[in-house]
Amino acid sequence: MADASNASVFTLGRIRLAVQLVMLFVTVWGSALVGHYAAEKISSSLPALSCAYDQADGAYCVLIPLQHQMHHRVGEMIQQTGQFALTMLLPLAFTFLAFYVFYFFLGKAFCGWVCPLGTIQERLHRLGRLLRRPFHHLSEPAVRRMRPVKWLLLLGLVLGLPLAAGLGVTPHTTGDAFCQVCPSRLATTLLTGDGEQAAIRTGGVLDFALGALANTLFGFVLIASLAARQPFCRICPLLAVNAAFQRLSPMRLVKQPHDKCEKCGICTKACPMDIPEIWHESGSKAFSEDCTLCGRCAEYCPDDGIIQLKFGPASLFASSRAYYKARVKEEGPQGGSKVVRWFPRRTGDA
Repeated sequence: MADASNASVFTLGRIRLAVQLVMLFVTVWGSALVGHYAAEKISSSLPALSCAYDQADGAYCVLIPLQHQMHHRVGEMIQQTGQFALTMLLPLAFTFLAFYVFYFFLGKAFCGWVCPLGTIQERLHRLGRLLRRPFHHLSEPAVRRMRPVKWLLLLGLVLGLPLAAGLGVTPHTTGDAFCQVCPSRLATTLLTGDGEQAAIRTGGVLDFALGALANTLFGFVLIASLAARQPFCRICPLLAVNAAFQRLSPMRLVKQPHDKCEKCGICTKACPMDIPEIWHESGSKAFSEDCTLCGRCAEYCPDDGIIQLKFGPASLFASSRAYYKARVKEEGPQGGSKVVRWFPRRTGDA
């Protein structure tokens, strides 16, 4: 058996960080490699936040075509014809089909491994730990109270207002209501040097209000990320879409019952989403709607094989006591800053 120090050379956390950084480049600046139009055709239903307002991106998220179809296809067709025809449903069906083709392989791991806004929040939180900023852990009641918000945003901003705009009930600006306030719109465009999306909008009262809300939410996410983990992910409507599909993907989290779990709770401390179920439940109940399949709970479980990331019957990663001991020497469960070595120190090194 390899010794713990060698086993920690390429931890799951480091592999995930490498994937996140690669995907951050692809989703934010990817069209520099393949061209903007090719990038649009390749991945227009990515199950992660990547903004179409970013003119250098290599992908854009499924919420964009979903809003446009609710606005221009469903809402406007109902207004013009007065009926709900099959031709309105087909574009929606193909959007969800394209989404599921991507989603099938990685499932909710798109949130924890691919989403550019998720990566930005994680790096900001890491910066907060390095700067010794106060750490705020969300309590179990607070986590449960926040869960309905992402579903309300999905129903209201992604589906409801775009449909109402198509029906002529609300102004045209609300046709992509979520995009108007999405913090990823500002984050990814600013990363490309485009400050236009952060500018004050003067097209009307509603434009100004949505722009002000977008800037406020973006500022809150930046500041809150320094002290709390993944503040926007907890209310993200795309997480709600991913949660609705989570049982349809073979990629999943599995937890075996263990008599020590009741007194432990390290898995929840390590979870960026502060999910209590991974501590209190086992089996399918431990795979919460908020889970992003980041794998930190499995990394920090101190017992062998209790928590696993699986693809179908295959175990991709399983908790291990030796792995846990090596991991906590480098980083605490809640992300406390420690010396990070990509390669183990050799005997005799200074």
